[in-house]
Amino acid sequence: MSQREQADAFLKQMEEFSEAMKRSVGVPVVIDPRSGVTMWYDQRELKLRYIISVEKLKRFFEALGEGKVLATKCKATGTILFPPQADCPEAPEGGVEWVEMPVEGELLTWTVINVKPYSFSHYDDYVVGVARMANNVNVLAWVRCRDPSKLKPGMKVKLVVVRREPEGYLTYELEPIEG
Repeated sequence: MSQREQADAFLKQMEEFSEAMKRSVGVPVVIDPRSGVTMWYDQRELKLRYIISVEKLKRFFEALGEGKVLATKCKATGTILFPPQADCPEAPEGGVEWVEMPVEGELLTWTVINVKPYSFSHYDDYVVGVARMANNVNVLAWVRCRDPSKLKPGMKVKLVVVRREPEGYLTYELEPIEG
């Protein structure tokens, strides 16, 4: 049974229990089996979809289509901002310019994600890591690897543009450099 199927089964069980509690005591409360704490079970399902403007950052998304990962650089301070920002927090009036991120970096840390948020539960377990790139900027991203036990602090990685399936959108990931 997949993680999503397990989550769906658990939620169905919780809903049935909360309905029984509502009939019995008049409110949808459940007892957390781990802590014994009484919790409110909300009867509304939250499905979140949003549309936000990325007009000031559209060059970032265009560059992904060209196989490049871009950052912004504050014209006033020289600070490289990644993920890119439309304005520099230290000098908002100074403006920013686009710079290409280096391809190579060094893996600092990582973790294997095996308990996923519901919206990611259709993915197999995945690795998220932080790499310090050649320009001294840290990048947080998924790490493309089949065997996380082979990852080592300080190992060389490259920043690559990939198509994330099944959604089919372009994003960036870190990939260990064999050698």
